[in-house]
Amino acid sequence: MRIVPSLLRLLALAGLGSWALAETVAVDATANVHGIDPRIYGVAFASTSQLNTLRAPVDRYGGDTTSTYNWQLNVSNHAFDYYFESIPDGPAVAGQVIDAFVNANLTGSAASVVTVPMMAFVATTNAQRDYSWSFSQAKYGAQTDSDPYNPDAGNGILSATGADVVGNSPSDAYVPSTVTMQQGLIQHLVATHGDAAHGGVQYYGLDNESSIWYSTHRDINPVGQTMAQMSATMISYATMIKSVDPTATVLGPEEYGWDGYLYSGADQQAAPASNYQSYPDRAAHGNVDYVEYLLSQYAQASTTAGHRLVDVFTLHWYPQGGEFSDAVDSTTELLRNRSTRSLWDPGYTDQSWINTQVELIPRMKAWVAANDPGLAIGLTEYNWGAEGAMNGATAQADVLGILGREGVNLATRWTAPDSGTPVFLAMQLYRNYDAAGSAFGDSSVSATTANPDTLASFAALRGSDGALTVMLVHKELTAADAVTVAIADFAAGAHAQVWQLAQSGTAAAAITQLSAVAVTSQAVSLTLPPQSITLLVIPPAATSGTTTAPTATGTTGTGTTTATTATGTTTSTATGTSTTSSSSSSSSTTATASATSGTTTALGGSSGGGGGGGCGLGGLLGAMALSGLVGARRGRWPWVRRARRGVVR
Repeated sequence: MRIVPSLLRLLALAGLGSWALAETVAVDATANVHGIDPRIYGVAFASTSQLNTLRAPVDRYGGDTTSTYNWQLNVSNHAFDYYFESIPDGPAVAGQVIDAFVNANLTGSAASVVTVPMMAFVATTNAQRDYSWSFSQAKYGAQTDSDPYNPDAGNGILSATGADVVGNSPSDAYVPSTVTMQQGLIQHLVATHGDAAHGGVQYYGLDNESSIWYSTHRDINPVGQTMAQMSATMISYATMIKSVDPTATVLGPEEYGWDGYLYSGADQQAAPASNYQSYPDRAAHGNVDYVEYLLSQYAQASTTAGHRLVDVFTLHWYPQGGEFSDAVDSTTELLRNRSTRSLWDPGYTDQSWINTQVELIPRMKAWVAANDPGLAIGLTEYNWGAEGAMNGATAQADVLGILGREGVNLATRWTAPDSGTPVFLAMQLYRNYDAAGSAFGDSSVSATTANPDTLASFAALRGSDGALTVMLVHKELTAADAVTVAIADFAAGAHAQVWQLAQSGTAAAAITQLSAVAVTSQAVSLTLPPQSITLLVIPPAATSGTTTAPTATGTTGTGTTTATTATGTTTSTATGTSTTSSSSSSSSTTATASATSGTTTALGGSSGGGGGGGCGLGGLLGAMALSGLVGARRGRWPWVRRARRGVVR
């Protein structure tokens, strides 16, 4: 029962007492058991070093820029993200940028997700590989903003009226594209790297956030597509991809956010005229949700084709209340702690303009069950911000735990966090906590806590050695908490390994192996620092041996911790098994992060994770802009950092 501890906590908060109150985490190793798909630990635009350190299984080439990639000329247009400029991606070598991406992923043992453009135009350049742009100020008039490095390239908003430039010529920066042209891309990739079944590109995404092309790519797609138009386009491209590589996995619809789930581009574009009261395209289709309609069309087309055309139902999700930013004020941090519940909790009302229960993963499963049973689900973009702060790390750890517990099949964070940052280390804690390949378990089991806003918990059994792994995500901003992990239906060994990501003062955040803790009466007790992530590795009794708990005597200073034991050291091997040695050092730090800049390289990894340009967020960033909380999205170069003018709701 939790009545007494809860009462004491309330009294303490009211100033009527101060107690060290023990939170309880209940783990049942035989309840809610299911496999965790390792593909949920994916990233986007990672370096080979990052892939190796994170042991990331999937890496995505996506975002607004990839929607306009001309594989024949190796050039992309950066759309709304950077003044609608077509900029060469490197030398005049067909497919060079994607080939390099795939090769780097092969070196890093990661599968590639490649975005396939579906719009009517792709970027172009001339023989000299000069830049070109859609909204020349000399041609279309003075505009409210322009590229500081190329002043003629405007943002497409007229200074005189504040209205968008209309009637611009796509030929200023683009050439026509067709299904046949993109078929050449798939053929090139298969010829260069093999098909998906033989080491080639495994995943193809059906473009990127197509319902807001009318905003992010308004220079070439100024009118939003209807439900019928977009479903026909997607089915056409999916059919083409499968005809070239039947072993490939197709992802769709790659939609951007809440409005993109419910309404077509045509409806989103038309809605402001009725103050968001009228959605004629949706009404014409029985008021069905937009993505639900797409799923039904995928299913019908697959039945006709005799095989699946779209294999994974993929969406994008970014929290809408300012969490996707670098903000670390207490209000934002507390919201960041709570808002992960929009991924799963039917009782949580999203505290942004959405103002309803999102419960995204159960909702996605329900859409699939009703319209295309058996389809896998994935989130190919998400980000909770604060990459350089422990609050961002706890959010990231919470998200990864949720994805595994809730049975998501594929996820790729936008983008790979910079090496050594707290968010990077949070991902590493799941996949490579000891820098020797040891990981969180692969079979999810039940782990429950009283309040996931302050302490989230996830548990999994590890097939390689039978260990029970428990991830404790402690979100309290300033307070440490005593925690007891009660274990049911698992014969635990005598001691548990403890690996922790935490930060103290101005010291760098680090993954540190702490002294082992005793398992007493099927329970583990320990104190969790504020804003920390702790991994318990509990061996089964049959293989636990006679290891004695180490006693920590060292100090933490510059991101390293040492501890001494008289009886032995518990360490993790490359396969994740528990071994004993006579070494006097029982605690080690496997990675560190800069406490201030968040850019320190860890484990030989290089700072990376840029590339690809920003990805269309439309209503998301528009809504955030209203509250001054727009977070700059990654550009292809470090200096490409600008706020987005999205679809304002």
